[in-house]
Amino acid sequence: MDTDVIIVGAGPTGLMLACELRLAGVRPLVLERQPRRRDTPKAGGLGGQILELLRYRGLLERCEAACPGPAPAPRFPFGGVHVYLSGLADPPMHALPLPQQQLEKVLDERAGELGAEIRRGHQVVGVVQDESSVTAEVLGPDGPYEVTARFLSGCGGARSRVRDAAGVAFPGNTYPEVNRLAQVTLPDTVAVLDNGDLDVAGFGTIHGGFTRTDRGLLGVGASPGSPVVSLYTTEEESGEYDDSPMSLAEFQDSLRRVLGVGLPVAEATRLSRFTFKARHAEHYRKGRILLAGDAAHLFPATGVAINAGMTDAVNLAWKLAVDIHGRAPDGLLDTYHDERHFAGARTMLHTRAQMALRRGTDPAAEALREVFQELLADEQPLRRMGALVAGADIRCPMPGPYVHHPLAGTFAPDLTLHTDRGVTGLGELLHTARPLLLDLADRDDLRRAAGDWQTRVEIHTAKTTDRPADALLIRPDAHIAWAAAVDESPGNAVPALREALGRWFGAAEARAMSA
Repeated sequence: MDTDVIIVGAGPTGLMLACELRLAGVRPLVLERQPRRRDTPKAGGLGGQILELLRYRGLLERCEAACPGPAPAPRFPFGGVHVYLSGLADPPMHALPLPQQQLEKVLDERAGELGAEIRRGHQVVGVVQDESSVTAEVLGPDGPYEVTARFLSGCGGARSRVRDAAGVAFPGNTYPEVNRLAQVTLPDTVAVLDNGDLDVAGFGTIHGGFTRTDRGLLGVGASPGSPVVSLYTTEEESGEYDDSPMSLAEFQDSLRRVLGVGLPVAEATRLSRFTFKARHAEHYRKGRILLAGDAAHLFPATGVAINAGMTDAVNLAWKLAVDIHGRAPDGLLDTYHDERHFAGARTMLHTRAQMALRRGTDPAAEALREVFQELLADEQPLRRMGALVAGADIRCPMPGPYVHHPLAGTFAPDLTLHTDRGVTGLGELLHTARPLLLDLADRDDLRRAAGDWQTRVEIHTAKTTDRPADALLIRPDAHIAWAAAVDESPGNAVPALREALGRWFGAAEARAMSA
């Protein structure tokens, strides 16, 4: 084999996968058709569950340092309205205004530090697999060549050649509209009011949030004291656009059509144009080919694609590593499809709901949006909606007869831990992306039960306030594979722990040596 895993695409998903594989001791080779990192504005930030995963890997501070501005207030657009989370003490949804090109720079540098090989200007033009390997046909700067690996992951975006080569269907639809987004500075003739409205000389007030006209939708995101204002338009159009950059003149023409008058703009710091598609790959795995990111799913709403794609990568990497190291139990790689296809379906659910809310133009649609916002005046539905958009409500299906604890399958909370070395957070223990057995009740029986996996699973003993369980078995993707109830008897807890360890991390070492 030339390498362990070929990664096609050096966007956020592919680079995150490369970082995770290196942490797991696997050799990835990233092949990217573009000769250099993109500087064309694409996504303007990331948010949701991926921020917690980045913090658990020790990367969030680097991402925050690369941001050109402060983190916004906890609010997000949903179907032509805004959902405000600022009234919650612990909002379930956060965002980071990190442009995609800056995010890719951070991840590129981290992948290089970890020893991942990235080849830019190398386009994968064909993929062939057999029972033991995958071969990529590559067109590089010096001509065509082939490279072979145990697995190949398609992270190359919506037009994925890998998905097509694997014969994976990508059903769905494209919505007949064009969305244009700009971050601009405004001239002195436009003032930002304390409530986020714009006061335009000679015209009057343009309200913050969303304004619907007969010709489209206008979104305004402005904060007093901030020099940058976000403007967004949606118009019904059926034409296809290429990847050419959008000009300021094109955006101003769109503003004029939607609003009916021109809106003065001093300078644009970001301009982008996109259409919305709702497509979901039928399979995330086809033999030794696995799909992640936009190659696997396209959602008809902003603010979710990077979160979903990078989370795919974190889920996939450790499972590939267990297989490559020769310890994978039966069906482990299939759980990548099971878990992430389920998560993708949840994201598709709320993004399609957003599209239905936003596209309606009659009085009934206006009434639906009004009722929706009234529901979000209450804390419980507000929290539920925030967690849904963040991807924080996902509970991975945990197979097996012993998985009964309500924490099983959920994302591990960042508990404050008191250890013999001082106080730390659970997230710090996950920086190395290794499986973790966290003993919160000084259970020697559970630590001994895990002893046959001690070279694969880290074992830590700690105390925490109001412990949620006696022990937690935490996978590298920070999901809880098993939990012992408080004061659960050894007769139940020990065999359940051993079953979970074997199911996720392979046969016990003692059993493997005697086999």
